[in-house]
Amino acid sequence: MPKLKTKSSAKKRFKVTGTGKLKRKHAFKSHILTKKSKKRKLKLTHDGLVHKSDESNIKNQLNLK
Repeated sequence: MPKLKTKSSAKKRFKVTGTGKLKRKHAFKSHILTKKSKKRKLKLTHDGLVHKSDESNIKNQLNLK
């Protein structure tokens, strides 16, 4: 069996926590920030967790069990 490659896009976007959950960044924080409120930008700064229904798909892309 050849080695399994991970999806480059997934390994750049997701990190696995110590308990096995998947961390992600919030979208809409890269540009056009002038019209967004300070409160909204602050909430987008903090990392979130991947939803349970999407976890299995992303773990397959990262070759995790």
